[in-house]
Amino acid sequence: MGEAPAFCFDNLQNGFGLKPKGLETSADVGDKTFVIGGADNDSTSYIGVKIYDKSTGKWVIPTVLGTKPKASKGHSAILLNEDRIMIIIRGSTPDDCIWFLEVDTKYVKEQRKILGTEVVAWSRGVRGDAEKPVVISGPSGVGKGTLINMLMKEFPSMFGFSVSHTTRAPRGNEKNGVHYHFADRSVMEKDIKDGKFLEFASVHGNLYGTSIEAVEAVADSGKRCILDIDVQGARSVRASSLDAIFIFICPPTMRELEERLRARGTETEEQILKRLRNAEAEIEQGKSSGIFDHILYNDNLEECYENLKELLGLNGSAPTNYKPSPKGIDLPLNHSVSKIDNKILINCETLELEKASKNLIALDVSSLKGGAPGRTRGLNVYALDSFSDGLNEKLS
Repeated sequence: MGEAPAFCFDNLQNGFGLKPKGLETSADVGDKTFVIGGADNDSTSYIGVKIYDKSTGKWVIPTVLGTKPKASKGHSAILLNEDRIMIIIRGSTPDDCIWFLEVDTKYVKEQRKILGTEVVAWSRGVRGDAEKPVVISGPSGVGKGTLINMLMKEFPSMFGFSVSHTTRAPRGNEKNGVHYHFADRSVMEKDIKDGKFLEFASVHGNLYGTSIEAVEAVADSGKRCILDIDVQGARSVRASSLDAIFIFICPPTMRELEERLRARGTETEEQILKRLRNAEAEIEQGKSSGIFDHILYNDNLEECYENLKELLGLNGSAPTNYKPSPKGIDLPLNHSVSKIDNKILINCETLELEKASKNLIALDVSSLKGGAPGRTRGLNVYALDSFSDGLNEKLS
């Protein structure tokens, strides 16, 4: 068993001639020591990060990506492996109690190379899993919108759309956060640079894009996110960290697609010819690019819809998505943290006799998925009576 210290200290001495202020924690990764935390005038820690490089004897202030944990009255930290540190925040709201500071993950390495500086990234931990998002692409007129509407109608509580970002001004009755997330161009450009967008494009001088946070928000609500995007957007999503299912909807023939476009009666001849040219290029990319996991031919709408449901596992009883538990982890100031294999044991040193028999919390991190710049999912939480208990009682 590897015993880790109770990391909530008022006077942490780090051994480098510096006495950090307030509540700080530290973790050694290779030749670097990551110091996490700080304090304001109310003695509540803000989650800052600084690095002591033992090879040079110098302090480094890294570029911090992702949304930082909110201020708290203390936290614990434990090194999971050589690429991330788990942060457990005391007295936080239910959805803010567990965070991960990534220090050498694939995403951090990529951003370090792009930015040319030391980088760390925050990712919020979420209990349980979520269904993979679904990316659906296909040429205009192929019927993908109709198929998506059929899914939404049959399974209204299961699927949801992410809200896209744009730098254009709102029109008419458009509401921020409902129709679009309306953003300043400088802010959106920085977020794109920081890797917070799955895909983006410039249309008539304005930026449009799908952020990772927007997709994660759908999963947080207990729904499975559907992304209706073009092939180029799908290519960008495939290259991102998002683990999704990619489906391309293809017409039976180009002649059939042309008939459908003309039957709509909504475009001029020039627009129809342009859409057909674009469709040929999209179909070629959809079939040969390796972007898509599945290709469905929409020669019969009902059959295509049944095939789509089969791909999504909706033939029989529809699965229900995991919804985050409303119960968080409220840690006392005095607690210790231990790591046994892929389980983190938190010993809460309660003084009340009636609570002393159940003061252990176990965090199972064996099935973690995702990570920065999105959520880290797959965390399981259990309550234990003692260290000798089996990890068989799930905290609810």
